[in-house]
Amino acid sequence: MALEGVFITELEPRGDGPRLAVKDLFDTAGVRTTYGSKVFADHVPETTAPAVVRLEEAGYVNVGKSNLHEFAWGITSENPHYGSVPNPVAPGRIAGGSSGGNAAALAAGLVHAALGTDSGGSVRIPAACCGIVGFKPTYGLVPIDGCFPLAPSYDHAGPMARDVDGCERMMRVLADGFEPAALSSLADLRVGMAWTARADPLVERRVESAAALLPAPARVDIPFPDGVYATFARDAADVHRDLFAAHGDLYGENVARKVAWALRFDDPAVEAATAERERYRARLAELMDDLDLVVTPTVPMVAPPLGIGDMALRERMIELTLPWNTVGAPALALPCGRAEAGLPASIQLVGKPGDDALVLAAGRLLERAIARAG
Repeated sequence: MALEGVFITELEPRGDGPRLAVKDLFDTAGVRTTYGSKVFADHVPETTAPAVVRLEEAGYVNVGKSNLHEFAWGITSENPHYGSVPNPVAPGRIAGGSSGGNAAALAAGLVHAALGTDSGGSVRIPAACCGIVGFKPTYGLVPIDGCFPLAPSYDHAGPMARDVDGCERMMRVLADGFEPAALSSLADLRVGMAWTARADPLVERRVESAAALLPAPARVDIPFPDGVYATFARDAADVHRDLFAAHGDLYGENVARKVAWALRFDDPAVEAATAERERYRARLAELMDDLDLVVTPTVPMVAPPLGIGDMALRERMIELTLPWNTVGAPALALPCGRAEAGLPASIQLVGKPGDDALVLAAGRLLERAIARAG
């Protein structure tokens, strides 16, 4: 099953169920779990994260702990300790991050399903880069216990698969009480469309062509969450404060810079950002009150080349995904055709918090409509 850089630890399959990749951020009893970090290079947990347990008990077969951006804090999955994750559909380009190993394993046909995390786009960005499907559920719907945190009030656990149906099947296992929505047609959905003009020309065209398969999407002026990022920074700083003080020399340069930056935010800045986050949450709830879905590009470009670096890419690549972590809304990344350099474009479907089943059902029908449209 070797594809260098995809897995940090490969496991012998035990069973004949769907092959599962688990992001090496989730604890697995008796199996090395590094969190993508040199600090935890020899860490072997005693217990397994509940989300992994649920999947394994449902018959999914864990075949490996997938590579990721160090501590899940980045969007390229160029890991200085365990190697850069390759992109099987776009050699020489990033797989996206931070759940890059998951997306690469799916795109390469090594697994049927993958469990990832998403704090600012970390399921959806690699799904877009590798041409697969990724779903960020409503905040708190899927248990994230036993998973090394990035920014706890932004962190989500979610499924990745080759199609929407694969994500839906995983959600039935991962989320208590989840049942697929009985949506037989897209016709009755109230749909808004936003941010397409921020994408590169062919990505914009593919997303708008896919959106045209939905019932007359109306342009919606969705604002961005300006002034809230200090809440993410404080969350992350609190996670790393003591660990970084003790082991900062073992951090890769990319993540070390971010931790040092996050530690500089003072209480007044965080308090102001927290208040702004609540205003943003209320504003988006108001804008989406009369809508079932908002559609946007997942990321504004196709997978960029390796070597540009996370710091140069991250602001633009998380621009359209981070808002939905800020408010905890469900968001689905779905391939929608070829764009620049013949590489995959991705459309993002977003619903109100709690409307996970509707988002997935609409995604399943849109996926079929895109396939019929060629």
